[in-house]
Amino acid sequence: MELIVLWDIDHTLIENAGVSKEIYAAAFSSLAGRPPSGPAPTEGRTDRLIMREMLAQHGMRVPEWPVVEAALVTAGEGREQDLRQRGTALPGVHDALVAASEHAGWVSSVLTGNIAPNARVKLSAFGLDPLLDLAVGAYGADADQRPDLVAVARERALRLRDVPEGAPVVLVGDTPRDVEAALATGSHVIAVASGIHSADELAAAGASTVLPDLADTRRVLSLLEGFARR
Repeated sequence: MELIVLWDIDHTLIENAGVSKEIYAAAFSSLAGRPPSGPAPTEGRTDRLIMREMLAQHGMRVPEWPVVEAALVTAGEGREQDLRQRGTALPGVHDALVAASEHAGWVSSVLTGNIAPNARVKLSAFGLDPLLDLAVGAYGADADQRPDLVAVARERALRLRDVPEGAPVVLVGDTPRDVEAALATGSHVIAVASGIHSADELAAAGASTVLPDLADTRRVLSLLEGFARR
């Protein structure tokens, strides 16, 4: 029973307690020479899109992506202590990731709008990085739009882990964008109302499975096993 499980990070696995917005603000300031007028809207968008729109809204010329990415990497470096002091791993996350990582035939990784270095910072702050196969994940530098990240993760799982071509994919996330990415790519989805979006909002976006959080490990594992059998 092969399965590719792709977890969102912010507000699904961890609560970053505003550190993400500080990273975007710091990256913007380094590029623009002044602070932004307000926090970056995120809500499941990729870092490519977040930074492009943030700069454009301030009337700035948008640099080439490598320049923007380097600013994000610098802004995210060394933020583990801030995350540990102010944020937290969300309920049940550690146990759910352990269960998925130990399941024979499954690849458990991430699908996130964060660039890979900042994703590692966030996960390592709470000791979650060893529980995920991050080499096959899809990140905010890989595409502008979230649905396009699914194909990236599929290709990496196929190439790096010999996952069969038709192996089912499950996205686990907290925003309508996670749900939309699953529906657009023929993936399964477990939506979790652990962020700013309610269970009703996630269901309205098309999620047939909505959990309050990942605290019930047995329930999460049962749902994933069910998707693997389909």
